[in-house]
Amino acid sequence: MMKTFGRGRHAWRFALAAGWLAAIPVFLVPLPAKAQVAPSAEEAAAYRELHAAAYQGDTAALQRQLAAGAAPDMRDTYGRTALHVATFRGHHDVIRALAKAGADLGALENDRYDAVTIASVADDEATLRLLLSLGASAGLVTSRYDGTALIAAAHLGHPGIVRQLVEAGAPLDHVNNLHWTAVIESIVLGNGGVGHQETLGILIRAGADLSVSDRSGNTPLALARSRGHAEMVRMLEAAGAK
Repeated sequence: MMKTFGRGRHAWRFALAAGWLAAIPVFLVPLPAKAQVAPSAEEAAAYRELHAAAYQGDTAALQRQLAAGAAPDMRDTYGRTALHVATFRGHHDVIRALAKAGADLGALENDRYDAVTIASVADDEATLRLLLSLGASAGLVTSRYDGTALIAAAHLGHPGIVRQLVEAGAPLDHVNNLHWTAVIESIVLGNGGVGHQETLGILIRAGADLSVSDRSGNTPLALARSRGHAEMVRMLEAAGAK
């Protein structure tokens, strides 16, 4: 009987990191919950100053508070800045105002997520495009898994996001603390469907290293074969993967 370590939304990650995934039928692998924690209704009701304005999308109120000396990077109880809150809510004018006021576009909240990763996980292409245009980095190491926004987007099969991040210079071959790259996550945490296929194709065309293996020495091609992702296998073989 397989041991389980931990409870809740992150327990599956420990099983994967320990190498048990290969022994589990694909249909039994649990889908991960979102790791980013958006402000709850209760938190939002308690917000004041910048966080309240960012949550509500009230750019005028936010600008008044900034002009009166409010610190643009003040934190809520979860370590979120107003920029994190505005990103969760998709309030573009607030994001622009915060950037103009000098807000840290790479600030990390308590789970070590930045605005770029939050927008990427949400598949919010418009907000990501805005953040990148304002100078936010596509290459920060984020999350408790020491990953990147690109790895998160590849995991979820968000090809439009992946394309933006690649064009913005995201590191293609970053290895997180599970010893997975964006290519590997698109395979082992993907469903083999169109979104993950397109994601893999973008990474291949961008020149991602297809020889980087997981902690057990499995290459992306071997992983795709083991999961029965036939189209991904074909794509990898056509690209010369071994």
